[in-house]
Amino acid sequence: MPGVAEAIREAVAPLLPGFTVEVVPELDSTNSELMRRARSGRADPVLLVAQRQTAGRGRLGRVWHAEAGTALTFSLGLPLAPADWSGLSLAVGVALAESLHPRIRLKWPNDLWLHGRKLAGILIETASTGAEPGGARYAVIGAGINLAPPSAEGLATPPAWLGELLPQVQPGQVLLQLAAPLVEALLLFERAGFAAFRARFDDRDALRGNAIVLSDGTAGTAAGTNEQGALLVHTAGAVKTVTSSEVSVRPAA
Repeated sequence: MPGVAEAIREAVAPLLPGFTVEVVPELDSTNSELMRRARSGRADPVLLVAQRQTAGRGRLGRVWHAEAGTALTFSLGLPLAPADWSGLSLAVGVALAESLHPRIRLKWPNDLWLHGRKLAGILIETASTGAEPGGARYAVIGAGINLAPPSAEGLATPPAWLGELLPQVQPGQVLLQLAAPLVEALLLFERAGFAAFRARFDDRDALRGNAIVLSDGTAGTAAGTNEQGALLVHTAGAVKTVTSSEVSVRPAA
């Protein structure tokens, strides 16, 4: 991926001075590695790509396994100082989905779906290093995108993979396709927050208008998001606003 890495660096460096790209054969987790660096005081903008992850992580502590060649796993680290961090995972999802394919949908708060099955996941973490300018924090935006059929062991619904839409898809091609748009989206989010992405998220919202069940037992109909990116759920009694990242959502059976 040397040529691709250089092409990405050239596309992104004008947006993020000092930006670098690192591609490594294997890591426990690209997010974990960038968070370790951040805690040691390193706040440089970097795209870290692992051809294989041995301890990839998803939201709520879930495991994300990625064997070489079957998935694209990467983390982008950069200082960010938005006025409001709410809705960042949704904005990232919009940027990735728009870069990949028109048929990809978004499931609140951090999944990309294809044909009602999970195609990709997003994990966002932040750290204060003391090296960021102003009130910025070091944001680590991690993503795992299935390229080839992944294992469905232990899953009620088999995951989707990008090869279903793009049979000859290659990791480097996908990374080059989405890197600059992702950085542009993050810089726009820093300036304008989720409001700049709300309509774009609504266009791809996989849950809107469907019956759903929350992990806390609440049942209702998904009604899109508010201006901060919270999920709106019409229940029997009222409209419930769901903001907690500890709550998971699934379509009703």
